[in-house]
Parts: sequence; structure tokens; C-alpha cells
Amino acid sequence: MKKRAAFHNLGCKVNAYETEAMIQQLKGEGYEIVPFEEKADVYIINTCTVTNIADRKSRQMINRARKQNPQAVVVAAGCYVQARGGELLEDGTVDLIVGNNQKGRLAGLLERCLREKTDHPGRRDLPEETNLPEDLRGETAYEELGIAGTAGHTRVFLKVQDGCNQFCSYCIIPYVRGRIRSRGLEETQQEVRRLAEEGYREIVLTGIHLSSYGLDLGMGEKTQETPFGEGLVRLVGALAEIPGIERIRLGSLEPRIVTESFVDALVSCTKLCPHFHLSLQSGCDSVLKRMNRRYTTQEYRNKCRLLREGFEQPAITTDVITGFPGETEEEFAATKAFVEEMGFYEMHVFPYSRRRGTVADGMAGQVPESVKKERSHELLALAQEMSERFRQSYVGREADAVMEEPEGEGYMAGYTREYIRVRRAGGRELAGLRVHGKITCRNGIYVLE
Repeated sequence: MKKRAAFHNLGCKVNAYETEAMIQQLKGEGYEIVPFEEKADVYIINTCTVTNIADRKSRQMINRARKQNPQAVVVAAGCYVQARGGELLEDGTVDLIVGNNQKGRLAGLLERCLREKTDHPGRRDLPEETNLPEDLRGETAYEELGIAGTAGHTRVFLKVQDGCNQFCSYCIIPYVRGRIRSRGLEETQQEVRRLAEEGYREIVLTGIHLSSYGLDLGMGEKTQETPFGEGLVRLVGALAEIPGIERIRLGSLEPRIVTESFVDALVSCTKLCPHFHLSLQSGCDSVLKRMNRRYTTQEYRNKCRLLREGFEQPAITTDVITGFPGETEEEFAATKAFVEEMGFYEMHVFPYSRRRGTVADGMAGQVPESVKKERSHELLALAQEMSERFRQSYVGREADAVMEEPEGEGYMAGYTREYIRVRRAGGRELAGLRVHGKITCRNGIYVLE
């Protein structure tokens, strides 16, 4: 009888890619993959630790797995494991922990753990090399993971980079993901060719710090004036040449990557979607300096200008943190005014979360939780207004959209190149097809006619 394995993913698109790769790895070993809510022999939780809420959710899902089947093997993988794996093992919550450079070896680690559990029921002391995740600060090798296509899908997230060297004062990620490591260009091309053959038409490139892609592979020289860019440009150009790939999107970008030459190179790639996520975090220079973000609001403003000059009405999205240590009412007002000036299509807002071991954790002037949440609600309301204004600006314009899934009776839904969600009259025969029409708006629903 096949062993049953259930997965739950928390966190970013990189985690989602890694979870899918682990799922397919276990399928290849003969496991039956079942929903997390069902009884399984093995539960794998790919954890996140970017905020306190992420920590709490990670623990909750681990505890839920243990309650669903006390006899099952419970596996915790990912970023929370890197930060707090020792605690998980000490309190007996999990049977196996898998660090951020061990996911490609999940099947082997799991098989060993299952043997130990069978031979020594109730035993918690795992083989020594799996007791604690490895320290990734000196890791230089990119862990190769791969995925195969899934029938019925046309868009796929593709991890091409791991790690971060930026050390923003609030961020734990460089400590749990290690330094920058890039996937080889040839290996990436091979996977994209396979995905294209299996019907994928749109690739979304993701990474922990995507802008650093290729620096560790010798693609481009990092200088103060042009710290990033050449490697990512080369990657986009190489993937655009693969038959069957019609669209390429970029994940979150470091604002400093946007230069005239970078924009010119992307404009020349007709398959590149004009949809850019430039992480901001604060619209106040004094807060940016405390965050160690390495740019000013004027520099950020210039990056948005370059994108808007190069592309016709691109979608620019961002992230903002509220209540960073020492943030005054005046500094928050400056952020609110700046983001409104920028007119983002979408804006993800997060109250600042203290992370043990980061510089910001020891800063004076920690802002009360109630103030953080109040400021977040203000920015979220503004984000909704800006998003609606952006979508309304496309009403009456012609656009292409790739249809993905049914939505409402008699309609399919998909996304334009700018990632505006639209409907088109029709059935499942439209799935995966690129359709053209004029965008209209009916009762707040955007339709391609």
C-alpha cells in the first residue's frame, strides 16, 4: 500500500515552488499525495519565519498535523526550521526537520526517519546529521530543485535564485536563507523547455533576492552605480527564445536594479510583461536609513519614472512596513504622501514584526502594536483606492489576456500583461488561450469584450 503524504505551504512564492518540487519528489518515490486535512502517514509543513504571525502559523500547522494523526511522521521544513529547529526537536513536536538546503533530499531523509520510527517506536533522537539545520551563512552551492508541469495550468512560478546579502535591519531572511546563490543559466533553460513542452506559456521568475541573480556566477560586475541587473537581463533574454513561452514576469525587484540600460534591455524583450514589483518599505528617507535600505525616496521616484518612460502605463506594485522602530506621525505621513504620489497598482502593507537577532530588534522607540495596525489600515484603504484607479485607467483600452479558470456562470477569468484580472464570456475551451479585446467594467467586474 502506498504511503500517504500531505503538504502545507506557508510564505513566499519561493516556498511555493520548493513545496511543489518536494511534492513531485515524493510522487516519484511512490507516495500518494493527499489533502492536508486528511489522515496521512507523513505531514510536511514548509514553514515561514518572516514575521511573528508566520512563526505562529508554522507552529499551528505542525500541531494540527500531530493531532490529525499522532502516529504519523511530522516533518518541518524551511525558514522557521532554520531559525528555531532546535526548539522543535527539543519539545518533540516534529520527527524530522529539513533545512533550506536539504529539500532536494527530502525523500532520503524521510525514508531514514521512517525506518528509525519503525525500529524504535517513540524514539525522537534522529540521525545526528538531521538533528539541526546547517548554518547557511557559508553556503555557496545552489540547491537544484525541479518541477514538472501540471495539467490545466498555463502560468508557473520558477525559482532561479536563493539567499540575500542586503541585511536590511528588520529582516531575518539572510540568516535563514544564507548568501546569494543563483541557478545556472543552462539548468534554468532546460527546465523551462520542459515546462513549455508540457503546456506552460507564462513563466514568473522568483528568488529571495531576484535582483542578485547571476552575481555569484560572474554575470556582471557589482559596482556602487550599477549593483545589479546584467544577470537577470541575460536570463530573461535566454528564456524568451524558448519556443512556447509567450510571457515572462519578474518577481520582487531591488529598486536599485532599475537603470536606463536595464529598462532598455527589458523593453526590447516583447515577451516581458510590464508588471514590476519594486519593494519600497517606507516613503520616508529617515526611516529608510534606519532600515538600511540603501536608497532614498528621490532615487526610488526616479526608478518609477524610468519604468514609466520605457513602458506604456506599466503596473508597479510594492511593499510597505508600518510602525518601524522610531517611526513618528510625521514620518508615517511622509510615507503615506509618497505612496499616493507614486500611484501604485497594488501595495502590500505589513505592520513591523520584531525578529530576534536582527538590528531592528534592539532599536529604541518600538511602536505599539495598536499604532502599527492603525497605520496599516490607513495604507490598506489607500492601496485599494490606487488599485481601482489603475484598473479604471485601462477601461476602454484593448488588451490581451491569457484565460486560466472559470469564474461566474458562462465566464473564464485570466490576466492581462499588467496583471489585471478580467473575465471573458466562454467556457473551459478558452483555458490557456490568449484572447484579445477591449476592457470594460460592469458593477466593479472587469470584462474583456
